[in-house]
Amino acid sequence: MIPGTPSTQPIENQIRRLRFEHGEMTQEALAKAVGITRQTVIALESSRYAPSLELAMKIAEVFSARVDEVFYRRKSA
Repeated sequence: MIPGTPSTQPIENQIRRLRFEHGEMTQEALAKAVGITRQTVIALESSRYAPSLELAMKIAEVFSARVDEVFYRRKSA
């Protein structure tokens, strides 16, 4: 990829796994904790929505994780 060029790869995440590792937290509970809707959590978990930096930080904070432990891009082959 050329520096400064936006990536076309979706931002993937570990939200679903982290929810289950944290007492089987529901999508609704996570949504309330960070001030979004359950539908947004669903879109995030399916990588159909890339969060703002602020939202990514809030979600990571809920799980006591770093942003890069929650969100990532797959390395190209």
